[in-house]
Amino acid sequence: MKLAVTYTAFAIIATIANIAAQDITVHIYIGMYSIILSVIAGTAVGLVIKYILDKRYIFRFQTRNISHNNKVFVLYALMGIVTTMIFWFFEFGFNHLFQTKEMRYFGGVIGLAIGYIVKYQLDKRFVFRSPKEKITS
Repeated sequence: MKLAVTYTAFAIIATIANIAAQDITVHIYIGMYSIILSVIAGTAVGLVIKYILDKRYIFRFQTRNISHNNKVFVLYALMGIVTTMIFWFFEFGFNHLFQTKEMRYFGGVIGLAIGYIVKYQLDKRFVFRSPKEKITS
């Protein structure tokens, strides 16, 4: 139960950082691609924060060196492609349907929540496991 609460708290932290980065980006750049750019910036910020928290506190995973850390991060990011698509589907979908910043962010929060549930399972199974562990069905 403690793990679920901690994971949820970290997901909330990463979600807040993601939405904040988006909001900052749209205030800095007001142009044709401002929403797309803001979502990409928010995704990047959330990804890095969540990786650091998950690696250290959720999975208690230690990398051997910088090279190993980079490989683990790339795998973590690759696992995030599916979950990012879920997040973007909701955020862009809500933006299209409601055409307000608040509803776009609300869609983003819903997408992130669903994505983080899926992401935990992917990370547990494929990213943060010891090299000796075998993947079982």
